[in-house]
Amino acid sequence: MNQRDPDSSTPKSPLGPRLTLRAGEHGSAVTDTVWAQVGGTETFERIARRFYDGVREDPVLAPMYPEADWEGAIWRLRAFLEQYWGGPATYSEQRGHPRLRMRHQPFAVTPDARDRWLRHMHAALDEAQLPPMHDAAFRDYVDRAAHAMVNRLE
Repeated sequence: MNQRDPDSSTPKSPLGPRLTLRAGEHGSAVTDTVWAQVGGTETFERIARRFYDGVREDPVLAPMYPEADWEGAIWRLRAFLEQYWGGPATYSEQRGHPRLRMRHQPFAVTPDARDRWLRHMHAALDEAQLPPMHDAAFRDYVDRAAHAMVNRLE
């Protein structure tokens, strides 16, 4: 049961104070997911397509993808990122748990491959022009994820 803070009408959480993100200093609470706040599927589709435009031309990364399955790769990335950022859970419904490290194990994800992947992802985010707070969070996530996927040294 929530208790009330004696100095406030706000219920006190057993986990500590709750933070509320507001649209401006006195604006209303922002309750949508990041997915919804940045434009939903349309935005994530643009990011995934722009990312794979770069990957398709990359001599190190392109060979890691089946030539006949670029649309599948675009869907998988879009659906994964949408789910991660609060959109539909279609990725897990169709593919199960993401298991990113396991799914990338067959490929030589070297520091060079990671850096190339990040270069293409950052270019896609540059074009997406997300709001600054969302852009920073997205870049932080993809940077950490890319470093975690390295499974072979040069």
